[in-house]
Amino acid sequence: MTTHSIHTAGASASRSAAQTAVAAFAAILLGSFLLYGVGFAQPQQIHDAAHDARHSFAFPCH
Repeated sequence: MTTHSIHTAGASASRSAAQTAVAAFAAILLGSFLLYGVGFAQPQQIHDAAHDARHSFAFPCH
């Protein structure tokens, strides 16, 4: 009896590298939105919350 499903180490490594790249890109997009998108929001409370978060991470904002 033979199986037709052969898994190679290279295929799983490239698949996991691609998944890691997609996850990293999504994290960068979310982080950029939180730092810049919310930071330029018009309601003062949202802006102040983003401003305080930037300072807590030692992110220069002014």
